[in-house]
Amino acid sequence: MIPLANQLDDDDEQEIVVNDRTCIVTRETTSPEALIRFVAAPDGRIVPDLKRQLPGRGCWVKAERPLVERAVAKKIFARALKADVKADADLGQTVERLLVADLTGMMNMARKAGQFITGATKVDAAIRSGAALAVFHAADAAADGVRKLDQARKAWKFGNGADEDIPSFSLLTTAELDEVMGQNAFIHACALAGQAGEGVVKRATMLEKYRYSGQSGARSGAGRPEQ
Repeated sequence: MIPLANQLDDDDEQEIVVNDRTCIVTRETTSPEALIRFVAAPDGRIVPDLKRQLPGRGCWVKAERPLVERAVAKKIFARALKADVKADADLGQTVERLLVADLTGMMNMARKAGQFITGATKVDAAIRSGAALAVFHAADAAADGVRKLDQARKAWKFGNGADEDIPSFSLLTTAELDEVMGQNAFIHACALAGQAGEGVVKRATMLEKYRYSGQSGARSGAGRPEQ
């Protein structure tokens, strides 16, 4: 079992963790869905706990890679946990790798449940019928194919008087998708309604935010600038 960190006194509790939902870097309090939990392993190394299930005292960082890297560089984990812990220099990359694995694992699950479909023709039909929750492209997909599905998204939005577009994500290249998904890799895909499909969108949004928050030109729910 991961040992508990030394108990904080009342003043430190209010300053550092409040209700265990305060980012230790920015000191902002927000919902757990916008944060990543970290705990100390038995050897004192800081490890990410994406599922928020690992035992021991945790601390939280907003789901933004620069903030995780700042926590490492400034030794904020040790101060927050009041313990002699060590955060690896590549912790930011480790978190991103785990977020990618979480996303692609959910894509595979949603596919088995019939809530994640691939192929430009099927995706186009799902968009135009309003069945698509979100659209996914390989980051290096041909511009023409992406443009056609963008047109379908715009047609659906204007045809239905919707306030927002169906979100579109381009997070992984074809080579990366082949590596992590094998025969389930895709060029164009979309998530459909259902628990698994909604889980895909939630994880894609988290990964996008982690990678691109604070970067010029990034926008929520898109994964890439509009063509």
